[in-house]
Amino acid sequence: MTSDAVPRASAANHNEELIPRYTFGERANHWIGALSYTFALLTGLAFWSPYLYWLAAIVGGGPTARFLHPWFGLIFTVSLFWTFKEWRRDMEVDDGDRAWAKAMPYYIQNEDDKLPPVGRFNFGQKLFFWGIFCGVILLLLTGVALWYTEALPWSWRFVRYAAILIHASAALITIGLFLIHVYMSVFLEEGSFGSMVTGYVTRAWAWTFHRTWYEEIKGGSRSKQ
Repeated sequence: MTSDAVPRASAANHNEELIPRYTFGERANHWIGALSYTFALLTGLAFWSPYLYWLAAIVGGGPTARFLHPWFGLIFTVSLFWTFKEWRRDMEVDDGDRAWAKAMPYYIQNEDDKLPPVGRFNFGQKLFFWGIFCGVILLLLTGVALWYTEALPWSWRFVRYAAILIHASAALITIGLFLIHVYMSVFLEEGSFGSMVTGYVTRAWAWTFHRTWYEEIKGGSRSKQ
């Protein structure tokens, strides 16, 4: 097997030399966002269904959950806006992403050597980001309406009902995206989860999953020598 066809299972053994992928700020912000979203998710599910109300007990009961839910939602929103500021250019969809999307069956079948090269983030990661970003915008707008729902006059009750419907729908969409993200990061791409802990990946991982980004990093390293 040539070096141009590194299978996913052996990627970590191909070249163990580490290269930086995420800064400390990016990793800290990621975990702040992950933890705040998880809290908002659990408390939100507790309000959504009486069968899940027991989740509120994890944070001290219903009143405590009701008080903290919107605040943790705001923390997650700020975290996501910071991510948007830092990664918006990396998240732009280009021709390479469209070619990668057409070749996605190879990715599902673990035939990564047949995938076209991509930059720092692939097409699926970009879809996840923009899906979460749009979902959070809806959650923020409807969440504010629900936060101050008692201030709305009764004649505006349609706003309250619409906010409840949109807030719950957007939340369910982000939950689905969140679960996919966790599965992909922990199980499908070996090394992805660890990179958000340590900030580093192996050269083999970078070459296998994000070859264009790897070539840019390698070229930048050479130019500094």
